[in-house]
Amino acid sequence: MQNHALSTISTSHIDEISSSKNEPGWLKEYRKNSLSIYQTLPLETSPLYNKYTDAKRMDPEQVSLAINSDKSVPDFLTNRLQELTNEISIVQIGSNIHKINLPDEFQKKGLVISSIDDALKNHSDIIQKTLESTNSNEDKYTALNNAAFNSGIFIHIPRNLILEKPIHIVSSLSIDGTSTISRNVIVTEESSKASIVQELYAPKCSHQQAYLELFNVSVGQNSQLDGTTLQVMDNSAVNFSTRKSDIAQDGKINWYLGLFGAMLSRYRVEYYLNGTGATVNDSEVVFGNNDQSFDLTTNVTHEKPATEGKVIEKSILKDNSKSLFKGMIRIKEHASKSKSYLSGRSILLDKGAKSESIPGLEIFTNDVKATHSASVAQIDEEQIFYLQTRCLSRGESERIIVEGFLEPLSRTMSYQVRAWIAYLIESKWEGGDMSIKNDERLKALVEIEETRYDENAEIEQHYKYR
Repeated sequence: MQNHALSTISTSHIDEISSSKNEPGWLKEYRKNSLSIYQTLPLETSPLYNKYTDAKRMDPEQVSLAINSDKSVPDFLTNRLQELTNEISIVQIGSNIHKINLPDEFQKKGLVISSIDDALKNHSDIIQKTLESTNSNEDKYTALNNAAFNSGIFIHIPRNLILEKPIHIVSSLSIDGTSTISRNVIVTEESSKASIVQELYAPKCSHQQAYLELFNVSVGQNSQLDGTTLQVMDNSAVNFSTRKSDIAQDGKINWYLGLFGAMLSRYRVEYYLNGTGATVNDSEVVFGNNDQSFDLTTNVTHEKPATEGKVIEKSILKDNSKSLFKGMIRIKEHASKSKSYLSGRSILLDKGAKSESIPGLEIFTNDVKATHSASVAQIDEEQIFYLQTRCLSRGESERIIVEGFLEPLSRTMSYQVRAWIAYLIESKWEGGDMSIKNDERLKALVEIEETRYDENAEIEQHYKYR
């Protein structure tokens, strides 16, 4: 197995990938065109954002790529995978698909969960259309992923299928130090409903490892997709993710993003509301410490009338961590009667923490509602003093203020997602293991969150104990 440093990637590496996978000619040509674009584009295409970006913290000399990586499951993931034994799931270790669990009852109904390589053979029309819909000229790392992806996941939800249980996607970098470039595709057909839970992990490594992802999501007419991404990678890793979602008429996507790990997280998220009545609800939570850096871009483009978009990002930053949030609402000429909201807010817990927020609007028609907001502030010392007079330590006071800061955002999440995010924040605050485990502490949080916003819970509890 030959390794290539990202700095030395060339057409010979692309030929090696294509040959090993026996890919069709159109894909080999697509890869080579994307590589040529990657080699010409700057780290950040917008001059407005260029001075803020930390993308240069990824060292192309350290990031190592290979056709295949070690298939061994990292020790810290063993218990988590056992917990998912009976769940609908797909597990990716490095560039390998470790396991797919798809019960027969759902397979018979047309649910497809596979590697991107198998999808190229069995669903070539969908994959070719999806790949070619992504413009490599938009971003350097979009071009890199299109050129050199060596793994990926494909999920297809057929028409009218309603899934009550979530599909779990677990991805971890391999223990041999190689990086992964993953091409992930989710397609939901008309009148379907599903939820996705994506967990991203990385083992400790002596040099930089990277999980580079290009994620395409297509939500069909009158369909709903609820997604959650929890990134808890080791701080030796970097995580670059480019996401593009197309939502058809009356389709709806809710996506919750929790970023906790990695030395550098760079996310570029695009939503296209392509059908009348399409809706997107995007919620992002960042919790950084030490010298972590988070670079987020979220854009919502309204192509058709009566579409709705809402993006809310909240960052909690300790030590010398930093965040950059860039967002844009675009309402096109034929998208009247649309509504859109974009917000980026940060709370700084230490003097070394830093945050920048750059929201924007581009409105090309009348009869719309669109607004954006941004705020960055140090923690309020008067609030700290007040809580300390109630016999709380400074650390406990800060955690209560952070809980209040996230409270409005939490109300839009399911109780399970709220519990996961609360669990990860608590684990990180205490310097513990951040991998999701169904231990007693998580079970207690789930029990609390199940009734947290239930207006009838107090009455039911009253009668329960009479």
